[in-house]
Amino acid sequence: MDKKALVANLLEQLNTELDKAKAAYKTAKSTTQDPDFKSESKWDTRSIEAGYLAGAQKVRVDELEMDVNAIEELATGALDKKPSVGIGSLVEIKHNETTRKYFIAPAAGGYMVNLDGDVALVISVFSPIGNEVLDLTDGDIFEVETAGKTREYEVISYN
Repeated sequence: MDKKALVANLLEQLNTELDKAKAAYKTAKSTTQDPDFKSESKWDTRSIEAGYLAGAQKVRVDELEMDVNAIEELATGALDKKPSVGIGSLVEIKHNETTRKYFIAPAAGGYMVNLDGDVALVISVFSPIGNEVLDLTDGDIFEVETAGKTREYEVISYN
């Protein structure tokens, strides 16, 4: 899997979501200023609720903008193979006879990138697996405790 294509696909997904979040924020903000939402009594909280929604949408827009900036910065130079797994690494990890690909990123964890049927999950360095796999190399084994259970993983390969 080509990491530059992976990052380009991830940026496309992030920018699409950012555009949708900006539109939602704009709609929510304009709703707070709509004369029809003016309080008709002290119990009418439509305008206040619209303001809360607009505030939450703005937070989401800010988060997505930070994610886009972090991934764009990553794309400018941190994609070369390192001596061990680090930010920008594409890692194949085996757990219970299943091997999956993970892209280690500074942000935007949880996105799936599918390039011609080859799938990788983007995980943040702040996730349990992302944190534990840092600085490991091919063949290294590590454990992650989730939901009270310890799971064992093996680094098959990375680049």
